[in-house]
Amino acid sequence: MKVAGLTAQAVADLVGGRLLGDGAVTLSAVGPLDRAGPEVLSLAVSQRYAGELRDCRAGAVLIPESLAEAPSGAATRIVVRDPHASLVRVIEILYPAPSRTSGIDRTARIGRGARLGAGVWLGPHVVVGNGVRLGDRCRLEEGVSLGDDVVVGEETVVGPRVVCYRGARIGSRVVLKAGAVIGGEGFGYLTGPEGHRRVPHIGGCILEDEVEVGSNSCVDRGSIGDTVVGRGTKLDNLVHLGHNVRIGERCLVMAGVGVAGSTRVGDGVILAGHVGVTDHLVIGDGARVAAKSAVFGDVPAGVSVSGHPARPHRQFLRAQAALYRLAPIVSDLERLAAGHHRNV
Repeated sequence: MKVAGLTAQAVADLVGGRLLGDGAVTLSAVGPLDRAGPEVLSLAVSQRYAGELRDCRAGAVLIPESLAEAPSGAATRIVVRDPHASLVRVIEILYPAPSRTSGIDRTARIGRGARLGAGVWLGPHVVVGNGVRLGDRCRLEEGVSLGDDVVVGEETVVGPRVVCYRGARIGSRVVLKAGAVIGGEGFGYLTGPEGHRRVPHIGGCILEDEVEVGSNSCVDRGSIGDTVVGRGTKLDNLVHLGHNVRIGERCLVMAGVGVAGSTRVGDGVILAGHVGVTDHLVIGDGARVAAKSAVFGDVPAGVSVSGHPARPHRQFLRAQAALYRLAPIVSDLERLAAGHHRNV
């Protein structure tokens, strides 16, 4: 439920900012600079937005110190250290999360021996298997399917049509978005003259506290050991983690990333969009892998890599620059060759 609004002075007090202009301006929404009206709070994060700031009609704008003296179409400005973080704080007040209800829809099915914590919500057509344990204040949206012996911690939100296979262990305050599949069997086969024989997957799948898994992402169970996603790690939409993969804490794994089986990813790693990582590798703590990169070897801690195959980022940039310089060189060689043939 959206609140009525905040004055500019209240926003400044909330975010610890310095108010320039009319503190009585009422702000009832947030929006981008180019579409903000007189009751809208917006932000400008750097000099790059100075032109838009000058032309905007927002009721107030969150700005860094570098823009404090810039000409502005918004008479009211709030100077803060980090405009993005400050805007998030205001959004939390202007747009509070809806209060959770508890209860069990009449179409939900609960298996034998399942234990449900206090304040749990089970939506329409939820299926809870035998021996499942749900922590307090969990929310299972419509069509969720939890296999036998799945464990879910407190205040976890499981989105529509999520499937958690048998024995998966989901921590507290986890968010699983619509269509995620947790703990299914991995892609493991023995290939012989008669075809491909599936390898049984008897390992587990563990998501630690405060993990987020995006829509239509898949985290496979382990073949023998466990697949583990560490505390506070966030997976974007359409991510695939293969069997026995271990992802550390506080990682960001962005859209379309695939990590093959038994790879180890350290803490605080960023895998940008559409990165592919082959199997049995080690990516060290704090490493960064740029979008569209293909990782075929270990990545040391703290190193940024990019390219196909991935290599240290500066090395990749030098290789690309050299490649772009080849085109005029080739043209020169072709002209020389043509002249040589005419003279022969």
